[in-house]
Amino acid sequence: MKNLLMIAAASTLLTGALYAQSTPTTQPNDPKTVNERRENQQDRIANGVGSGELTAGETKNLESREANLNREIKDDRQANGGKLTAAEHEQVTDQQNNLSKSIYADKHNAAQQNFKGEVGARQENQQDRIAQGIKSGQMTAGEAARAENTQQGINQQVHADRAANGGKLTGAERTQINREQNHASRQIYREKHNGVRQHR
Repeated sequence: MKNLLMIAAASTLLTGALYAQSTPTTQPNDPKTVNERRENQQDRIANGVGSGELTAGETKNLESREANLNREIKDDRQANGGKLTAAEHEQVTDQQNNLSKSIYADKHNAAQQNFKGEVGARQENQQDRIAQGIKSGQMTAGEAARAENTQQGINQQVHADRAANGGKLTGAERTQINREQNHASRQIYREKHNGVRQHR
């Protein structure tokens, strides 16, 4: 009987400890929960950009969705004295879950950012600068989406030019691509140094 009582007491203590570990320490309206999740997703995107797992087109799409979600959160909080209602929090969580799945799918699909030669090295450098801007918070989701839109356009042009010329770029095409990358480089610099930061 004594052993049964000891087992029951130990079981009760263990169940209580497990429940305490599984219970979230933050309340649904705690803005840190949403912000921490947002920061984690931005870091995952930045890592995918830097590794080449995310193409410019994939990153543009993800960052556009992130920017829309950020605007929604900001508007909802302004309308409710700085907090999200339980329903708004649930909706934001669902959207963040969907975005998280998209990040995973895009990072693990067959599409990779491929860089070839001198032009490819320049493309890789631009992607690294965008990734660093996302990670540091110097670029907002909207700014990153615009920068990636520019990179996607350049990448498509390079691909089409190479396809038309047996896999190579002509001297004139290389000059044109470098001119566009110079413009893109200035755009990235401006967006990283304009004082607008991703609130994390």
